[in-house]
Amino acid sequence: MRKSRILGVGHYVPERVVSNDELSEMMDTNDEWIVERTGIKTRHWFTPGVDTVTSLSKKATEMALERAGVTAEEIDFIVFATVTPDYFIPGNGVLLQRELNFGNIGALDIRNACSGFIYGLSIADQFVKTGMYNKVLVVGAEIQSSALDKSDEGRSSAVIFADGAGAVVVGAAEGDHQGILSTHLHSQGQHAEELYCKDPGSSRDVRLSPELIDSGSFFLKMNGNAVFKHAVVRFMEVIEEALDHNGLDKSAIDLLVPHQANLRISQYIQQKLELPDDKVFNNIMHMGNTTAATIPIALSEAWEQGKIKDGDLICLAAFGSGFTWASALLQW
Repeated sequence: MRKSRILGVGHYVPERVVSNDELSEMMDTNDEWIVERTGIKTRHWFTPGVDTVTSLSKKATEMALERAGVTAEEIDFIVFATVTPDYFIPGNGVLLQRELNFGNIGALDIRNACSGFIYGLSIADQFVKTGMYNKVLVVGAEIQSSALDKSDEGRSSAVIFADGAGAVVVGAAEGDHQGILSTHLHSQGQHAEELYCKDPGSSRDVRLSPELIDSGSFFLKMNGNAVFKHAVVRFMEVIEEALDHNGLDKSAIDLLVPHQANLRISQYIQQKLELPDDKVFNNIMHMGNTTAATIPIALSEAWEQGKIKDGDLICLAAFGSGFTWASALLQW
């Protein structure tokens, strides 16, 4: 069975930069409070009428295709990870498909939130390894700022989440290149309501009503303490699972790219793994938490900055709503 690898990476974020000071004008918060709890200084929010999930993902895809040396016509399949699609129906995969010169290829949307990109990468890996497809586009993209409760009540999550898109092209590894070594996917639905957006949901008398709007049930809700408590455990478990599966020690990691949930979580994982600063990539400080887009955006920035080189062992890990968590170990 052949192996797959990431051929190219790309990202795009909205032009609007939102500082902590700007947030302090919307709700009772301040720069010190936000930085202390999340590590975030600035984030990007979309501009209505200018940015869409589709437009962000199109620009990220164009960059990934160019860096991979691949044309849109060569892409055989699209896996699109988002929990904030432009439409309730259809998913965003087909909207991206019509934006570029793709053929009438399949487009699969997945809703695994913060773990969505690694889930999508795992799907692409299986398709390429089995020979069903030669080149698969995996996208993670979100516009979350429009779903945030920007009042004092919602500040704990409103200061964290942001907008952006990242994309990778996955294709067959050539020669003795190891490519994607393994992926590991998990879920525990008992904790679904610790981080969720309840409405609009189909199991209501109507999907949208004045009463529902007044209730605020369409805002993202997060139990920050519960999420942190579970995240630090699951991150470690799934990273160690990937290393054990491949018979490798943590010292073999050249770069850990964790989901950018909270800088404090990333720093805790770094400490537990005893990794130096140059072996962990974080960009949440200026990007915020873009959910399914955090890892591909971080991969793209790390590659731009020369922190990822051919042959490097890269570990990806994520934890988020569901709860779901996942890891991937790959040779660049």
